[in-house]
Amino acid sequence: MHDLKSFLPQASKPTRYINREINAVHKDAAKVNTKVALIFPDVYELGMSNLGLQILYHILNARDDILAERCYAPWVDMEAILRQHNSPLRSLESSRPLLDFDIMGFSLPYEMCYTNILNILDLAHIPLLAAERDEHFPLIIGGGAAVYNPEPLADFFDFFLLGDGEEAILEIVDVFEQWKAGGGDKQSLLESLARIHGGYVPALFEPKYNRSGEISGITPLLSGYTQVRRRVLADLDQAPYPTRPIVPYMGILHDRINIEIARGCSRGCRFCQAGITYRPVRERHPRQIGCLLSESLAASGYDEVSFSSLSTGDYSCWPQLLKLMRKHAPEHVSFSLPSLRPGTLSPEMIDQVSQGRKTGFTIAPEAGTPRLRSVINKGISHEDIMDTVRAVFKAGWSKLKLYFMIGLPTEEQADLDGIVATVEEIHRIAKQVPHKHPQKLNIGISFFVPKPHTPFQWWPQDSLDTMRSKQNYLKKRLRRRSFNLKWQQPEVSYIEGLLTRGDRKLGKLLLLAWQNGARFDGWLEHFDLSNWKTAIADCAIKPEFYLTRSRGLQEKLPWEHLHTGVTREFLLSEY
Repeated sequence: MHDLKSFLPQASKPTRYINREINAVHKDAAKVNTKVALIFPDVYELGMSNLGLQILYHILNARDDILAERCYAPWVDMEAILRQHNSPLRSLESSRPLLDFDIMGFSLPYEMCYTNILNILDLAHIPLLAAERDEHFPLIIGGGAAVYNPEPLADFFDFFLLGDGEEAILEIVDVFEQWKAGGGDKQSLLESLARIHGGYVPALFEPKYNRSGEISGITPLLSGYTQVRRRVLADLDQAPYPTRPIVPYMGILHDRINIEIARGCSRGCRFCQAGITYRPVRERHPRQIGCLLSESLAASGYDEVSFSSLSTGDYSCWPQLLKLMRKHAPEHVSFSLPSLRPGTLSPEMIDQVSQGRKTGFTIAPEAGTPRLRSVINKGISHEDIMDTVRAVFKAGWSKLKLYFMIGLPTEEQADLDGIVATVEEIHRIAKQVPHKHPQKLNIGISFFVPKPHTPFQWWPQDSLDTMRSKQNYLKKRLRRRSFNLKWQQPEVSYIEGLLTRGDRKLGKLLLLAWQNGARFDGWLEHFDLSNWKTAIADCAIKPEFYLTRSRGLQEKLPWEHLHTGVTREFLLSEY
């Protein structure tokens, strides 16, 4: 049987598969009780930037009885090589076949990687359907941002974790080890896992449908197991955090130290699923941040740091963070602050961040008019946006990224025109500020997809034709050499909407789309709508049922047995 590394000369980017990065962990499999494969269902460059996977890798490998190794989705050229040689997909650290692991834990970052999950299981020579895997196969579990409606994946997974995984991951391993020592069957393992707070075993729930195709009820199949409540980590300061980040040998999406300064967001944007599912706001103490920062710099050699959270500018201890940034300035360490909100930036913050490399500054107005920003509860004024733009250009940035969303609830033509007017005004401000480099506006425009567990979960999504029409309109109105337009393709948002609001009937659709060749659906060069259209026709799915109709306020939604901690009554009141 071939070792993966024997295929490296044939791969377009062999660095994705070579292993031995700085701070990677290697253990003797013969000296551990449980082997866990942590899998990110996209390429190495994206997966290595995922903080959640690095945290779990650190927590698991800190225990002597557990071995945790990584695996990422092989690119299409490596997939072809593996299939040509009938060689199974393997872990990065030891090149061990995934079939030899006890647990395979998938990160679920977004819906458009679902077909990659099926592809990874198939490349690992593991049956795709959970019902076809007994206790001799690895336990297939999932967690992450997309887990709050995992119903389209329910046929393929044994277990999902809703919420924070820092404590739960070790509980999962402990339950597995106790079950393994007792020699039970798979059903007994699943029933034991169901007792974990935040643990969802889809095989222990059965949805019922009425004649119109709507869900009439979700029947629990285990006594006392009627709903699943999200797991919440109470104290960030007490949670393990990796201070020896794995340093890759190739460029990755976020090639820097990433320190999470807070979790959760108090803003309550009505379209934002993360704002609901990461509540409540929990902050890391500045003293703890300082320790993590110093240790990570010493262990990695990085000279760039990102202070991350859903709304970084809302962190309550900014004076202490500014002191930290000034402390490390003589070491030529630069800092980036993602998710900054207009109106939260002080002159001191902008001045300090401007001391580092100015790779680009991001502002997300989301909507083009104050009226629509009020509808979505964005809570930033036109003056906030323009004041921030002036301050950013004055501080020396030449690149500004703007993010807008179209198709939002109650959107009118005036709101599309408002996007154009906002961008043009920012362009005029940019030209008024002297700068040695020509200012560049990068404008990202995505399509609104109603997400589960948000106030807009009942709202219809724009049809594919409507999305295309709005896109073409803005393309014509935003034609300037100094504007760089980037789009989420309407066809991708169409499938994303189908998967994010779907039920278990979409498991068959996923399987057929993958069999038709769907892979890397989040990548424009690989997304092919025909794979999905053929699958839709073959399984008699009506996309409009999931996408373009308003959900009745009394209708049972596919995810209603999964609770984020935010009540249905609150979501209805916001709606």
